[in-house]
Amino acid sequence: MRINELLQNKRYLFWVFQFAGWSGWGVSYYLGILVGGDPPRHYEWYLLVISLIGIGLTLGLRALYHYTWDMSIARRIVALLLGSYLAGLTWMAIRATIYANVFPDDPGKIGGRDRNAWYDYFDGSVSAFWVMLVWSGLYFGIKYYLLVQEDKQRLLKAMSMAQEAQLKMLRYQLNPHFLFNTLNAISTLILDQQTQLANTMVSRLSRFLRYSLDNDPMAKVTVAEEFEALTLYLDIEKVRFGERLQLHFHLEPEAREALVPSLLLQPLVENSIKYAIANAVGGGSIGVSACVDNNELVLAVADDGPGLDMRVGRNPKGGGVGLNNIRDRLRELYGERQSFRLGATEPHGLTTTVRLPLERAKVSS
Repeated sequence: MRINELLQNKRYLFWVFQFAGWSGWGVSYYLGILVGGDPPRHYEWYLLVISLIGIGLTLGLRALYHYTWDMSIARRIVALLLGSYLAGLTWMAIRATIYANVFPDDPGKIGGRDRNAWYDYFDGSVSAFWVMLVWSGLYFGIKYYLLVQEDKQRLLKAMSMAQEAQLKMLRYQLNPHFLFNTLNAISTLILDQQTQLANTMVSRLSRFLRYSLDNDPMAKVTVAEEFEALTLYLDIEKVRFGERLQLHFHLEPEAREALVPSLLLQPLVENSIKYAIANAVGGGSIGVSACVDNNELVLAVADDGPGLDMRVGRNPKGGGVGLNNIRDRLRELYGERQSFRLGATEPHGLTTTVRLPLERAKVSS
């Protein structure tokens, strides 16, 4: 278990690869010197020092690559090549200076190269550049590999959480209380001989149940389809609350084909109904909107209920199984590329805002 935890620690893996790589370079370089001639006394200490200096320089490269990671691929390539070459030049200059001062009496020819000659510096910097370039290539390769593995693990966990989210939705939304209220509303319509409306309600409930049960929990749907599913749920609640429930939808055209995790809005609206409508004598209104802003999809559910203080015990992070489940699900699906915020609606109420990376449905030709 301890080993698995260490293997999941990217910082630990970085230092393991760092020391293993530089140790391998030092040993292979020393063996090459032995083949070409006899190294000076204490030459292994010299190799240790310049290896540690190489580690320090590659830490600078690592910081550079972190800085340019989110930039365009062209800028990252320039940073890789230029950073590797400058690091190689710096490393070679330090190596030449240390060698000249530590081994001043060395005859100079080790492996066929004059280590004390500064004119050989730029020639040696080419090999130093290749060392730094290979380090950079391994760094990017290993980092991309770990990111791919992390994405796979995140996807697997997201699939599990999405399935759990669907089960929780069925457990907490389609519970006996919800079904009782819905069936009671249908029964009242039948007693009032409003059979056509009662039949419509049965049809809406059936469609909502079918959508909830048949929908793939990992599938992403368009915002337009998500609004349609939300309408099925709200049509049922509209019968319960009548004019006490006022609905306002705003779906901008450019957001219609954007993709969202299925069954994302229903728990947010349910939260507003529970706290803003059900407990208010005069009812209230709920607004649902979707728009595109700065290459992000922005979804918002706002109500004119009591707001955060009465709703979640003055906890600005929000509460409830549904909200926490959505927050965790979005974090697993999008990582840090998403945001989930609860804020105040003026003059009173709660606004839940979700920002997601903009993804559009593929249009078949």
